[in-house]
Amino acid sequence: MSYKRVFGLVGKNIAYSFSRNYFAEKFDQLQLTDCNYRNFDLQEIQEFAPIFKEHKENLVGLNVTIPYKEMVAAYLDEIDEDAANIGAINTIKIDKDGKRKGFNTDVYGFSNSIKPFIKPIHKKALILGTGGASKAVAYAFKKMNIEYVFVSRVPKDAQQISYESLNEKIISETHIIVNCSPIGTSPDIHLCPSIPYEFLSENHLLFDLIYNPDETTFLRKGKEKGAAIKNGYEMLELQAEKSWEIWNSEE
Repeated sequence: MSYKRVFGLVGKNIAYSFSRNYFAEKFDQLQLTDCNYRNFDLQEIQEFAPIFKEHKENLVGLNVTIPYKEMVAAYLDEIDEDAANIGAINTIKIDKDGKRKGFNTDVYGFSNSIKPFIKPIHKKALILGTGGASKAVAYAFKKMNIEYVFVSRVPKDAQQISYESLNEKIISETHIIVNCSPIGTSPDIHLCPSIPYEFLSENHLLFDLIYNPDETTFLRKGKEKGAAIKNGYEMLELQAEKSWEIWNSEE
């Protein structure tokens, strides 16, 4: 079947992704029989450019996920100011002339998902991971006036610390911990980031960008210590709706 408007998700090993089913249901609800959303599962970023040739006549918008949120910038004609400042792109709009513009809707999704859980004590955050998603989380925290530091296996600058350096003092003084790494994603649900969970308390808020499973080992360990927990499903819904808004705008 030939579709008038094609959308899709660009990533690697993305059979698990929620996006295709989410938009399929959205098209059904809106009775959009001329729209299709598909997965573009790429093993290398070099496979990205041919997508535009293959769907030259009907490609309207793309979402981008791990590990290509930073790499796709080189293939775009324009980048939204926020996405440029973040350094990561998760949404691409293709106009009628074939020009590609990159956006970041992760900030919108994350901010609106976590805000209801923020309390006065939540002044500092640990961001686990240093990829494209972590940059969006950091940008959101900056706008919310929440201090943050990245936690990396191999710290590269003063804004990053190692997992090994996490101790009781750091955990007791930092009441938001966000997992931006893929550790704990199905099927490896027994895994979790290596942090000292024993120092968590009811003052902590743990947010996991992972949504499959619903409750990761990271979140479960936090809940056992009385921490508030939140997974990434609502964030995904919010960023997906923001993507849809961008794709259908007349800008």
